[in-house]
Amino acid sequence: MAKKKSTSKKKQEIPYKFIFIGVITIVLVTFTVHYRHGINYWMKTVSRKLKGDTENSVEKLTKYDVRNIEVMDRYYLKTFGLDISQYQGDIDWAQMKTIYDIYPINFVFIRSTMGGFNTDKKFDENWEGAKQNDFIRGAYHFYRPDENSTAQAQNFIRNVNLKSGDLPPVLDIETMPRTQSMERLIEGLKNWCSIIEDHYGIQPIIYTSDKYFENFLRPHFEGYIIWIANYNFFVEDMKSHWNFWQFTEKAQIKGTSYKVDVNIYNGTVDGLKNLTL
Repeated sequence: MAKKKSTSKKKQEIPYKFIFIGVITIVLVTFTVHYRHGINYWMKTVSRKLKGDTENSVEKLTKYDVRNIEVMDRYYLKTFGLDISQYQGDIDWAQMKTIYDIYPINFVFIRSTMGGFNTDKKFDENWEGAKQNDFIRGAYHFYRPDENSTAQAQNFIRNVNLKSGDLPPVLDIETMPRTQSMERLIEGLKNWCSIIEDHYGIQPIIYTSDKYFENFLRPHFEGYIIWIANYNFFVEDMKSHWNFWQFTEKAQIKGTSYKVDVNIYNGTVDGLKNLTL
């Protein structure tokens, strides 16, 4: 009797094994089809390395690179660019032409100032490098919520000389205030924007995270060009109000050994030029 029970139990387990294998197979096939462009790039990179060609391959591909390629392939008709700061170190601008040797880099946002008194150590160098290599360039200010908004606007104005063909100034707001209310913070952000617009004659761009914008800023900045940071691995579609989308902070490109942020402008290169001074 014990032997018969054991046989019966084995017979019952078999279907569950097939179900498990079937589910795994479906998941793998779905993943492969969905990320086929990134996987194809990964396979070509491995092939190049096996043949000894390391110059035309990124150092080490990760799952983020696979996802990045998939997103960029989905928006291949849009316009791609970077944003950089001193954290990218010394940049070889002559090498910085494409992303993954596929997608052209058309614009670069460069960090200029932080708070009321600080400047990015590489701003002048990067600002000139972008100009000399024919990138559409823009400068952004990292806003510190607990510092005076007028002083922060003046800091940007002292250090950034915008010319015809440059993108509008960018207000980068990412952190929560510690010593004031959100209402006071909004007042400060609007004051910064007003001073900047009066000086440069153009409305600034607002950069922030998706949640920060939805929770605090959206009702107060209607009509502004919005640049959203959302790195969620499973987010692959732009929302209608995202004029720019910073979809990754982990891309690898030639020209710097550090990871970089990559952005999509939701339009053509000509459309981007229409935003400039």
